[in-house]
Amino acid sequence: MGRRDRHGRGLRAPLLPVDAPGYRSPSDTFDGYVLDVAEDLERRWGQRWGRVEFGTESVPPSQSTPWENGVPLGRLFPSDAGQPARIVVYRRPLEQRADSADLPYLVRDVLVENVAHLLGRRPDEIDPNYGTGT
Repeated sequence: MGRRDRHGRGLRAPLLPVDAPGYRSPSDTFDGYVLDVAEDLERRWGQRWGRVEFGTESVPPSQSTPWENGVPLGRLFPSDAGQPARIVVYRRPLEQRADSADLPYLVRDVLVENVAHLLGRRPDEIDPNYGTGT
């Protein structure tokens, strides 16, 4: 027997079509920005960094590290005991610092900073557009 709503009408259609811009949640959109930048960086630098995982979290843990001032926008967790290095970007702090048009550039800059730290290079060596907002 098919699943029906309480009035016996059957399942409802989605509020928005799948191809509509509003269909994706802000979290999905943010994850897409991170994925796009991570793929681009991996094409250019992946052979130099070994195994790296990229991830997103809504907010950073409440315990900050001693060297951090303020709320971190992202973190690099170095590889340890056979585990790959991990770069995590925090969605809410980034969304609070940039409007929707600038958010993809801020995401890129945070990822570039962490990859630069991982490789021991300057961010502008990793991506020449670092810090330009373009």
